[in-house]
Amino acid sequence: MNRIDFQRLANERIADAKALLAAKRWAAAYYLAGYAVECALKACIAKLMRSEEFPDKNFAEKCWTHNLPQLLGVAGLKAGFDSALRADPGLLENWDFVKDWNEGSRYAHIPKDKAEDLFGAITDKKHGVLAWLKLRW
Repeated sequence: MNRIDFQRLANERIADAKALLAAKRWAAAYYLAGYAVECALKACIAKLMRSEEFPDKNFAEKCWTHNLPQLLGVAGLKAGFDSALRADPGLLENWDFVKDWNEGSRYAHIPKDKAEDLFGAITDKKHGVLAWLKLRW
């Protein structure tokens, strides 16, 4: 997979999450919304890669995670994101919803409000996590 593939997946998964919210499929919407952020972060990581360069093993292993805060660091965005969080209370509030998402949520019962809160935190046009990432992918 390459950067464009991850960008496309992020956009598709957030659209899927929106459709699932409309269908009142809260747990699936929650899972796919978080997965959209994971894909966006992996697009940012892919941007760092050079096609002629063999990746460092330690770096490559760190990429194979679903942990959003860890992926933020691997993407080289942590310092910039921390600055953005200090400057934008809305982004900070949204990140507080998003940062705790994990792939294990696919097994969880997620209530409507939690699914809607996560989706809103990701898609907020002015303070959303996905909007911030898209400027960097």
